[in-house]
Amino acid sequence: MLYVRRPEVESEIAGLGALTDTELVSRCQIARREQAGYVSTEAVLYFLRARKIEGDNPTFKELFAVLNGRVLRALPKAETSDGNALSLSKQLIRDRIFDRFTEILLQDRLTYDDRLDYYEINFNGALAKLRSTAQRRVGLETNRSTTLESPEVEGEIKAEVEEALGGFDPLSAEALDDIHYRSRLDAAIDGLTPLQSRIVEMLRQGIPIDSNDSGIVTIRGTLGKSEKTIRNQRDKAFATLRVALTEREKP
Repeated sequence: MLYVRRPEVESEIAGLGALTDTELVSRCQIARREQAGYVSTEAVLYFLRARKIEGDNPTFKELFAVLNGRVLRALPKAETSDGNALSLSKQLIRDRIFDRFTEILLQDRLTYDDRLDYYEINFNGALAKLRSTAQRRVGLETNRSTTLESPEVEGEIKAEVEEALGGFDPLSAEALDDIHYRSRLDAAIDGLTPLQSRIVEMLRQGIPIDSNDSGIVTIRGTLGKSEKTIRNQRDKAFATLRVALTEREKP
């Protein structure tokens, strides 16, 4: 389907195209719509996608952070109405939406993903559809098995997780060459916690957990978690995937 941007967005993009990267990022970092110089989210996404072909251009990383921040601000708040507690269902919805959007965004960086086209012409509408899908899935997520789950901690992973993992790598190149395996893997990933799903999807896209190069997008930087937490959650996710994939292989 061919999407067409609104005339005002086309005009905005044309005007911003004359700015240097530093000036563009500065404009995109204006957070409030009512502030002078505010850049529409559709235009931010356009320039982010335009920079994706330039390798580790720091402008990509900065625009990536701007866009992620806008998405998070647009999501339903997890706090209850009195502000004294967190709503688990709302937190799950937030995580699911952010997970899926980040996955699409990173996939588009590796190779063109037409799912982002609609976001470029109606970002809020596309995000609303993502929210509707997330709300339908929350019920399933809250009822799934928590056998290998535990609160997020910075310490070492549990012995039973290490045993369940057993060196298993669900993202090995050999396994991913099998289209049937990839289909089963996708279904198994849907059964992970939002954080684990996000980590696995980013690893699947070749995003490193951490890097000494500040210009490279990393899992640690994107998620705002420590490297140890990410590795622990990765191992728990891999152990869960091993169980799920093994069960599906049984006659």
